[in-house]
Amino acid sequence: MRLDRPSARPWEHPASYWPSLTVATAQLDTPIAVVSHAALAHNAHELLDRRDRSRTVMPSIRVASKSLRVRGLIEAVEALPGYHGVLAYTLPEALWLAETVQDVVIGYPSADRAAIARLAGDADLATRVTLMVDSVAGLDLIDSVVPPATRPRIRVCLELDAAWDAPLLGHTGTWRSPVHSVDDARTLAQHIVDRPGFALVGLMAYEGQIAGTVDRPAGRPVFGAVVRWMQRRSAAELAVRRAAVVAAVSELTELEFVNGGGTGSIESTTAEAAVTEVAAGSGLFGPHLFDHYSRFTPAPAAAFALSVVRKPRPDIATVLGGGWIASGPPGADRLPLPVWPEGLKLVPREMAGEVQTPLTAAGALAVGDRVWFRHTKSGELFEHVNEVAIVADDRVIDVLPTYRGEGKAWL
Repeated sequence: MRLDRPSARPWEHPASYWPSLTVATAQLDTPIAVVSHAALAHNAHELLDRRDRSRTVMPSIRVASKSLRVRGLIEAVEALPGYHGVLAYTLPEALWLAETVQDVVIGYPSADRAAIARLAGDADLATRVTLMVDSVAGLDLIDSVVPPATRPRIRVCLELDAAWDAPLLGHTGTWRSPVHSVDDARTLAQHIVDRPGFALVGLMAYEGQIAGTVDRPAGRPVFGAVVRWMQRRSAAELAVRRAAVVAAVSELTELEFVNGGGTGSIESTTAEAAVTEVAAGSGLFGPHLFDHYSRFTPAPAAAFALSVVRKPRPDIATVLGGGWIASGPPGADRLPLPVWPEGLKLVPREMAGEVQTPLTAAGALAVGDRVWFRHTKSGELFEHVNEVAIVADDRVIDVLPTYRGEGKAWL
């Protein structure tokens, strides 16, 4: 599938965009998951455009698989010039993707002994897959599965904690690696370099407090201002610390890549000379959480449709299913968003249900009609369906299996 930059932006006209998806998928039964080919292509090129504003030597973009979870789309994006490699989220998934992808880094440490044994037993996979480590204990676990003398060298990436210890806010960011300071990183890097059976090839630091935190939350202007202040301060602190860590580790070994950031931080992350690549995924599908960033506006490329199955009263329509709740802090912003027909609202005492979701302001809807929703986050949508319809020019041009549709449930 080619993802050339589109000439039109149909999503900018909701009154025709959403009905066109209904027309295109009329022969498919709900629940239906859809990706607009034009919107996906636009988002893929927009991520490159945002990267290109930062500096002369352009970092590549590594596709974050957890945000797509459709192998055909991962491969299509990764084939675009400017993209290179995949950031997977489990080792079994990485081994599977490495059948067709040459460069797969796992974004999280693994304790999957069977998968470690498989990696260590295949010299070709060992050149394509890079494990994430942040402790000596992680290295010990790998050695306990397959001793270094009986395996090829395992490629590893050292993860640096990118959170900011703010003077007033405290720990700001995700709880990931225990490696925070330059001394922490140098000590672990030296241990890896000196230890048989491992090759230290990369460094990663994910600044979730910037990349994954909206800075223009709906109805919360004061909180948004605090977030923007935090993100500016955090980006400045991390740029200095990350550069120092890269310099220290590079004295011990030559790094193939330095990975950072995500969709929400491309501008600041790629501006750092120490960074050679940025990971991104959610910006490709544009889930509704990403409507609330001030720096960019992705097209709503992914959506799902459910059918009205009853009308408990004239102004309420109930669709079958809908309780596709996103991970993260519990709250209304984790709920699917009904987007078409316009004006529909979830019922406060029921919200999105496991098997049914009532919607108010639904007087115009009849049994059998379709309602379009957007998921809060990106790839999680595709854990609920076996396939996704790719739509272009008011027709389905392809149907691709999701991870679930290929019989894969990684987490």
